Amino acid sequence: MIKSDRYFKENLRNVLENGHLDEKPRAKWKDGVPAHTKFITQVFETYDISKGEFPMPTLRNTATKIGIKEILWIFQKQTSDLSVAKSLGIGWWDEWAVGDTNSIGQRYGATVSRYGLMNNLLIKLKQSPFGRRHIMNLWQEEDLKEDGGLDPCAYETLWSCRRNGSDIYIDMTLIQRSSDYITAGYINKIQYVALMMMVASHLGYKVGKFAHMVQNLHVYDRHITACQEILRTEELDFQPSIEFVSGRQNFYDIDINDFKINLHPDINKLSTRLEIAE
Repeated sequence: MIKSDRYFKENLRNVLENGHLDEKPRAKWKDGVPAHTKFITQVFETYDISKGEFPMPTLRNTATKIGIKEILWIFQKQTSDLSVAKSLGIGWWDEWAVGDTNSIGQRYGATVSRYGLMNNLLIKLKQSPFGRRHIMNLWQEEDLKEDGGLDPCAYETLWSCRRNGSDIYIDMTLIQRSSDYITAGYINKIQYVALMMMVASHLGYKVGKFAHMVQNLHVYDRHITACQEILRTEELDFQPSIEFVSGRQNFYDIDINDFKINLHPDINKLSTRLEIAE
């Protein structure tokens, strides 16, 4: 069993058997019923991308390409404008539009732009690769006060470099406050592996290890049946992966066509569409 499938089943089993029920949830289903969750805390996963380990399970198909496009929207386009998201084929943020602004407010890409987060990271990783202060944080309290937008879920990345022979490898840890695990948990992971690949190509480094810490990993009440279906599903003897195939070196020139996504033809075992809580 590949690592991502093992993590997936272990975490889902832990949620179902040992998870805690939330109280007074913010989210609601479209019919107005409160969307309760079962959750576990402080979940940590690690993958060595350089050794062919990818956070891509065979038990659940995910919207990999759209997920990577979202990373381009946030960190390359650096905007919260929904029309830009739409031009990339991203539609799942529409319900989070703030008022009549056609944006998600001062969040995500707008925060990256306001503080120059991406540019600063690239410069510092080039100038001082072995420094211990390479952090990009989207949780900016002043931004969160500005409007009613959704507070960032995957909000912080920590970056480290190490030398192995003549090569410099870049490792990254993603910190996430909340993960709707069955719906988007593995989209989030592979998004940030793609971001690692973009940064590594820009700097001429190699992609190393990826780690992911989630403080609240949860499953919604109406997704319990889908969880049980996943736990009954037999995993495939295959490691899905993504490759950065173009060798393009300017972070801001990279697009979705620079990635090759390798999936098993039988990966569509569970529908990618589940009812979404709002």
